[in-house]
Amino acid sequence: MIRCGFGGYQVLAVIGATALLCVSCAPAWVPVIGKTPDVQVQAVRSIKTIRIRRVAVMPPIDAPAPGDTVAEGASDSLTAELQAKMALDAGWQVVPESDISDAMQKMPPTNSSNIQRNARELGHLVGADAVLYGEIEDYKERVGSDYAAASPASVAFTLHLLDMKSGQVVWSAHFAKSQKALTDNVFDVVAFVQNSGRWVRAHEIAAEGVDQAIEDLHDKLNLQQEGPSFAIPEYQGRFDNPEK
Repeated sequence: MIRCGFGGYQVLAVIGATALLCVSCAPAWVPVIGKTPDVQVQAVRSIKTIRIRRVAVMPPIDAPAPGDTVAEGASDSLTAELQAKMALDAGWQVVPESDISDAMQKMPPTNSSNIQRNARELGHLVGADAVLYGEIEDYKERVGSDYAAASPASVAFTLHLLDMKSGQVVWSAHFAKSQKALTDNVFDVVAFVQNSGRWVRAHEIAAEGVDQAIEDLHDKLNLQQEGPSFAIPEYQGRFDNPEK
C-alpha cells in the first residue's frame, strides 16, 4: 500500500484487487457490493392495490437537522432530480413544473407544520392522483476540489407519497449519505471506481439517493392496476405520518 497526502487527507492507493479481498484481512461479514443502508423505505402493506397515474412533485422544504445545514438552491436541485427520474420511468405521468409553480402561488408558504396539508391542496389544484413531497435535512457542498477535499459533501432527505383518494401517506423513504474516503470504507469499492476516485458534489449524492428511492417506489406501485384505491393506515417501518 502507498499513502499520499492531498489537502490534509490521505488517499489509499490499493495495489491489486486481491489485497482488498484478502480473506485473512476481512471481517467475519462484509456488506454486499452495491447494496447500502443509505436509503430506508417503508410502505403500506397493500400499496400495489393503490391506483396512481398522475403524480405531482412538490418542492421539498428545508428542514435542517441539529448541527446540519441546507445549502441555498438545494430544494430546486432535488426537485429537478425528482422530476427527471420520475418522468423517465415508464408509467409515470408527472405534472409539469409550470403547473406546480402556478398552483403553489395560490397556497400559503409551505413549512413543517402545514406541509402535508399543502401537499393535499396541491394535489387537488393540479388534478393529481398522488403528491410526492418531503424535507431536506442536510445538504452540504464539499470544500475543496475533485481530488483534494478538506471536507466531503453530504446529503439527507425524506420523501413521502400522499395518495389523494385515501388521503394517506402510502410510502416514505429516508436517504442520508456523506462521502467517505476509501481508507475509511474499503468495501465501498464500486462507488469509489464509479466516481473515478474523486470527491463528488452534493447534487451527485442527491441524484444517487433519488435514483434508489424512486426505483423502490416504482417497483412497489402497480402502475397498471385498474382496481380502486384503498386507505391503509398501518405502516411497516419506523417513519410516522409527519402530520396527523
